[in-house]
Amino acid sequence: MSKPKHERGLPETEAQAILRNIRVSPRKLNLVAGLIRGRRAQDAIATLAFSKRRIAQTVKKTLESAIANAENNHQLDVDQLVVSRAEVGRSQVMKRFSARGRGRAARVEKWFSHLKIVVAEQPATAPAQQEAA
Repeated sequence: MSKPKHERGLPETEAQAILRNIRVSPRKLNLVAGLIRGRRAQDAIATLAFSKRRIAQTVKKTLESAIANAENNHQLDVDQLVVSRAEVGRSQVMKRFSARGRGRAARVEKWFSHLKIVVAEQPATAPAQQEAA
């Protein structure tokens, strides 16, 4: 006797990848996630590849994982994938102390984040509509 199978929470045209406990603050990660929201998957990969931010490479690997999940697990067309959601959440906070002058101490917080990227398959639009957008 086993547990019942978990229902799929996403529509059939979507796939996701989740990365937890990333050692970067949510504010910094959200700036990078904002670069790829709503973009085509291949454009988002190119944007992340040339970003100067350190965390961009980790976000790129997560996006590539979401694309691979869409292709291999859900048989979606890779050329029509769009980053529909890039959600950033808070994780734990490590609290450390830093020595200050006159024997005092100051608290240093080291933030962690969660990242969830959802890619969706969108039907191909006519070339005239793409030029107008």
